[in-house]
Amino acid sequence: MDAKSPIIKPFPKQGLSEHVRAAPTPVEPRPSREQAEAAVRTLIAYAGDDPSREGLLDTPKRVIGAYEEVYQGYRECPAEVLDRTFSETGGYDDFVLVKDISFYSHCEHHMMPFYGKAHVAYMPVDRVVGLSKLARLVDVYAHRMQTQEHLNSQIATAIEEILKPRGVAVMIEAEHMCMSIRGVTKPGSMTVTTHFTGAFREANEQVRFMSMLRGVR
Repeated sequence: MDAKSPIIKPFPKQGLSEHVRAAPTPVEPRPSREQAEAAVRTLIAYAGDDPSREGLLDTPKRVIGAYEEVYQGYRECPAEVLDRTFSETGGYDDFVLVKDISFYSHCEHHMMPFYGKAHVAYMPVDRVVGLSKLARLVDVYAHRMQTQEHLNSQIATAIEEILKPRGVAVMIEAEHMCMSIRGVTKPGSMTVTTHFTGAFREANEQVRFMSMLRGVR
């Protein structure tokens, strides 16, 4: 389904949820890079270290550079990720599953990382999307401040609204650093969330979905 096809249909953006239709609107006025680096120096001092010592002199610059990467989802549009579809499916009428999609995100409550695997399935109607686009969609939403529940729901909603399949199933398994290295300090604890739409609300389809995830034939 990543193969090249001469039949490609772009999707209109009308009728889509705000988070699907466009990238988030930036805060105005957006702080300058210099202001952001100054904020990092303040946090270093608050932690108890000296931001002017040799080992920390370039840390603010590195931190802001890292922010550009880990929060790049604020500059990306989900509708554009799934914009092109392919109609040459040969009559395929079962679901498409991409499992074990690695992701890294940051919890919006403590701004600490959570990471794990996303499993995404949908039942196409007439057209399919390139498999790599599903993984890309996960990254777009993951590269924002998130809760796992919201991340799960946003991925499923984007696929539902753009591709209009017979059903969508999204399962996320993740470890949260705000639970592993602070607070209750329970490393290794996994949080599992699911979101099912359409035909995947039926118990038998959920069983098939889970069976394929766990390798049951």
